[in-house]
Order: sequence, then C-alpha cells, then structure tokens
Amino acid sequence: MGVVNVTPDSFSDGGRYADPAAAVAHGRRLAADGAAILDVGGESTRPGAEPVDAAEELRRTEAVVRDLAATGLPVSIDTTKASVAAGALEAGALMVNDVSGGTADPDLLQVVADADALLVVMHMRGTPQTMVAEARYDDVVRDVGDELRMRVDAAVAAGVRADAILGDPGIGFAKTAEHNLAILAALPELAERVEVPLLIGASRKSFLGHVLGGAPVDERDEATLATTVWSFVRGAAVVRVHDVAASSRAVALLDALERATSRGMAA
Repeated sequence: MGVVNVTPDSFSDGGRYADPAAAVAHGRRLAADGAAILDVGGESTRPGAEPVDAAEELRRTEAVVRDLAATGLPVSIDTTKASVAAGALEAGALMVNDVSGGTADPDLLQVVADADALLVVMHMRGTPQTMVAEARYDDVVRDVGDELRMRVDAAVAAGVRADAILGDPGIGFAKTAEHNLAILAALPELAERVEVPLLIGASRKSFLGHVLGGAPVDERDEATLATTVWSFVRGAAVVRVHDVAASSRAVALLDALERATSRGMAA
C-alpha cells in the first residue's frame, strides 16, 4: 500500500503533494513502482495534529481519488469521517482506511457496509491530540489484539463483510517505541487474536528513529525496509509504505528466497 498524503502537515511528506495534480502524479509513480493499493489521505494523524473539517478533507481528496481510480488503480481513502468516506467511495475508492477503527464517526461503518467496500480498522486510543498519554497497557499484544477484535466485531455488526476487513494494530498510535517493537515481534499471536488479515504501517515512524539513536524522518527508509520484510515474514497481508520502489524490490527478493526454500524442502 503506497501512501499518498494530500496534506500540508503530515509527519513525513506534508505539503509535498498538497496540490491535487502533484498527488495524482505521485500516486501513479507509486503504482509504477509496485504499489498494489494507493492510500489517499487528506488529514494528518501524526501526534498533536489539528483536526480538519469534513468539507476541507473532501476538497483535498475527492479529485485525487477520482483521477487515480479512473486509471484502474485500487484506491483507499484514509479517513475517520463517514461523509468523506462516502464521497471517496462515490469517486471510485474501493477501501476505507479508518485509523479510529470506526470510533470517531459511528456512521462510517454503515457507509462501508452499504457500499460493500473493503475496510481497514486500526487500533488507537484517544485522538492524535491525546493519544501519547494513552500509551499504557498491562500486556500490549493482548490488549491491542482484544481491543482491535472488538472493532472488527463492531464492523461486522454494522454489516461489513468479515472477509472484507483488515486489522491494523496501529504502530505509533498511543504506543511507545517498546510497545511497537513488542507488537511487531508478536504478529502471529496478534493475528490469532484479531482473526482477520493484518495491515502494518510502520513506515518512517518515530520509533524507528528512536531505535536508530535519533535518526530523522529522511533517514529511516532502511529501517522501514527491515520492518516491511519482517512483517511479511511474520504473516502480515499488507504493509503501508512511503518508499514503494525499495519495498517492492525487497519483497521480490523475499518471494524468491521463499520459493527457493520451498523447492529445497520438496527435494
């Protein structure tokens, strides 16, 4: 999943693709680089980010979704708002990626169900303004898994098909660096708790900088590659990244190694 941020203030590339034409061109480049899904977002969810009203978010994203979907590319809308999700689905999006897991706007789940769309429910406590203070767990893998499973159940209860749902443990959302590492280390256990395929979004996030001794955002791509390969090896279905070209090459090598391993075992 390639990231297309149509925002002025996202943590990694805020402002770079705020112009719709630039965002569409970027999305097409990501697809050429190997993205299977393009995730278009019009509101930053970095810690402390200010909320954006639905009209502005839709203004930023609707034309980008429409132009990318018109090329035949699978498009996801990254939003917590039912009206934005509805507008994007009408414009051709196939998936809604909700970082709140359907808690910010309870009508969103019904919008997805009515459209028979795909859905990503993510685990987050609080909001981008408050989530840092919410990073307290007795057992982060168990707690995140159980809370995320509750969001999956809520989506199914609203009419979303169970086989149309991905679960995202929310790396970096109401979690410390240690929490993020514990989640990544336990992806198979987490998948068993959630009972839907997992999407992992660790790309360029601050915990990678923490592990690397304070590396800034533009020096975290190698660490992102490591989390991409690790996540797929540990069973993730989708990994959301900014640098699609490098990730695609790394995953191609991983596929080749797995095929060679399978042939060796068969022999």
